[in-house]
Amino acid sequence: MLVFVQVQKKYFPAPPPPQEQKQSTATPAATTTQPPAPPETTKKSPKSKLAAPAPVANVQAAQQTETVVENNLYRITFTNRGAEVKSWILKKYDNDSENGPLDLVNPAAAKQYGYPMSLWTYDEDLRGRLDSELYVPSATGTLKTPASLTFEYSDDVMTVRKTFTFDNTYIVKVDAAVTFHGSPAPALLSWPAGFGDQTTPAFYASSTIDYQFNKNIERLAIKKISGGATIPGPFHWAGPNDQYFAAVFIPDDPANVSMITFRNALTVPRDPQNKNNKEQTKVEVLGAAVGNLHGPISERVFVGPKEPDILQTIPVPGLSGADNDLTGLVDYGIWGLLAKPLFVWLKWTYAHMVANWGWAIVLQTLIITLALMPLRFMQMRSMLKMQRVQPQIKSIQEKYKKYSLRDPRKAAMNEEISALYKKEGVNPVGGCLPMLIQLPFLYAYYKMLYVAIDLRHAHWLWIKDLSAADPLYLLPILMVLTMIVTQRMTPQTGMDPAQQRMMNIMMPLFMGFIFFRLQAGLNLYYMESNLISIGQQAVINRSKLGREMREMMAKRARKKDK
Repeated sequence: MLVFVQVQKKYFPAPPPPQEQKQSTATPAATTTQPPAPPETTKKSPKSKLAAPAPVANVQAAQQTETVVENNLYRITFTNRGAEVKSWILKKYDNDSENGPLDLVNPAAAKQYGYPMSLWTYDEDLRGRLDSELYVPSATGTLKTPASLTFEYSDDVMTVRKTFTFDNTYIVKVDAAVTFHGSPAPALLSWPAGFGDQTTPAFYASSTIDYQFNKNIERLAIKKISGGATIPGPFHWAGPNDQYFAAVFIPDDPANVSMITFRNALTVPRDPQNKNNKEQTKVEVLGAAVGNLHGPISERVFVGPKEPDILQTIPVPGLSGADNDLTGLVDYGIWGLLAKPLFVWLKWTYAHMVANWGWAIVLQTLIITLALMPLRFMQMRSMLKMQRVQPQIKSIQEKYKKYSLRDPRKAAMNEEISALYKKEGVNPVGGCLPMLIQLPFLYAYYKMLYVAIDLRHAHWLWIKDLSAADPLYLLPILMVLTMIVTQRMTPQTGMDPAQQRMMNIMMPLFMGFIFFRLQAGLNLYYMESNLISIGQQAVINRSKLGREMREMMAKRARKKDK
């Protein structure tokens, strides 16, 4: 027995006593656990030349916390659950209920479909983990810009790091990376579910997803968007937006970027202003995720108003054939070359002449309508000339009515009519041409007022918001009445009296139906244009041209009575 004990001590020595553990310095809000190191082998394999990977620390928060970042423009509230944004308040813009500043996070949509700055992956299980885990923030409480905020999380299979860098503009720089089972996982930064200013079905319907590469801008309306679709780059900026606000991602590497589009159904009140009306309706809410599918995320995010002066200060380098900024976000339509100068003029009027957007519209409308007055005279003069030659044209048509349209002799009728037009100096399209010239101008003004965020919550007399419908509907009613008066005062010599009476009523009512719920600013423009037109028409009717047209109409009416 003694011999056995001696042999055991000599050839099988006891292991050394364990070292004393160091005291943990982790904060109560976060737990960092170092997994045990793998045991060392007595002999290294001659085939293995690579060192074993270093163990990854488990970085997880013990409880949910919030971090607020703010400057003069915004107040952003982050939660460490998913390292996402709960609230993104724009301090310079009121919400529609006028109870405080606007929160661009749509609470109902975000609760169902995700909060801003979440990470989107094709792997649904991984996506759920990225949104639900508790990250460790680099700071809690309130941070003043310029500042930086980092969220970290890691466990045995997943490692995530998000870093947000803030300055004193609407831009936030974001860097993020995800590792899953030891390999980089593609994860895109997202704004998944609309905006907080969307309080009515019409606001949801105005949403689009836009992106730009060089001078080419694509604007995807709701009907063109599929949920979960991938749009490959390159593009210099991309993201969802609505009538007045946008969340746009500006990638550092435009050539290697992709966008995932989101389109989801949401049930909202049909009339949120009417608290007694509980009727609900379904709308479509849009969102997008943008980033590199083959590497970590590095991009800037603009979350703010589509105000031209602000968008011009956001640099977008590398744009070829276009302005190197975000001004392409404002969609002036096909008549943008006319609509943009109109807005610059309106803003100058507001800044230098009348410090009220409503009165600025009134003054600008007066100048525009007076400037277009010569076109109205041209139109009436052309109509009068056509009426003068109308008996001769009917005589020529009577002479050739026995021939069919395919008869070669029918062509002689057109030649005689053309010769008559030339002799009398009549242009067949002269009556329509002035109207066609005015239409682009009117459409450009309509579009300019529609996209102008400056009119949002702008007051004028009894109207509290020129970008919303007139609460008393006085402007659309006045627009209809002024149209009826204008129609009745305008000589319409080429129209049957019964048809004329119908048009004098039906057309104004139809226009009133269209504009009944449109912006008060637009109704103000059209109503004033009609009001000025009444004065113009009164002057024309007293002129030699107007008296001649009215006499012609009276003569025609007497013939019909006989």
